[in-house]
Amino acid sequence: MPNPQGTPIWYELMTTDPEASKAFYDDVIGWTVQDKPAGDMDYRMIDSGNGVDLVGGVMRLTEQMTAGGGRPTWLFYIGVDDVDASVGKIKAAGGSVLMPAWDIPDVGRIAMVADPQGIPFYIMRGASEENSTAWDRTGMGKCNWNELATPDQAGANAFYATVFGWTYPDRMPMGEMGDYVFIQAGDQTIGATMTHPAEGPPPAWRFYFRAPDIEAAAAKVSRNGGTVHAGPMEVPGGDRIIVASDPHYTERVS
Repeated sequence: MPNPQGTPIWYELMTTDPEASKAFYDDVIGWTVQDKPAGDMDYRMIDSGNGVDLVGGVMRLTEQMTAGGGRPTWLFYIGVDDVDASVGKIKAAGGSVLMPAWDIPDVGRIAMVADPQGIPFYIMRGASEENSTAWDRTGMGKCNWNELATPDQAGANAFYATVFGWTYPDRMPMGEMGDYVFIQAGDQTIGATMTHPAEGPPPAWRFYFRAPDIEAAAAKVSRNGGTVHAGPMEVPGGDRIIVASDPHYTERVS
């Protein structure tokens, strides 16, 4: 899954309870989180709901991982042409390496990194020449939008521009919250950056996954033990969204 340099290619949920996460997201978004594969590692693929396209994976956090600071969260993988060269750029631009680059046979080369504000993500060069469809601006069950809430918007924008070549051609004023700055990766607008509000969850990348019916999704979040923090509401462009968290307080939006 190479995809153009700097585009999202995979989404990953880290959770202490994969079965509970499967029940929650299968109902709320309409996914099919696959069963645990054979072997020691509990990593389950996420089917977008159409029986064909994969959106990402669900990884079980072990006791060792949580003891080392791992917590339930959503992360994404940004596709790059050269993982090792990108790691060098990340370090030079003030980012850090959380897990050095490693190879997974028939999958690709991966590194876990963080931007200068400490917000984690992965970079990856896929082993296959087939492009990922996990990111799709309008695809049902896919990630439609990638949003960075950061304490240093200008610094973060400069970092991602240096490492991935992102540009920021447009912005939308949001009053006291500052500007909502749109991210251009190649010829695609993939999301936006914003200043992290003083109240709320920690700074992070947040992901918008498309559900068939946003009002129904909001009801399902509550029914399945999650929390709706905002919405349903309409945003510029006509989409309707909620900001919600699952029972493990892993925030995501639809």
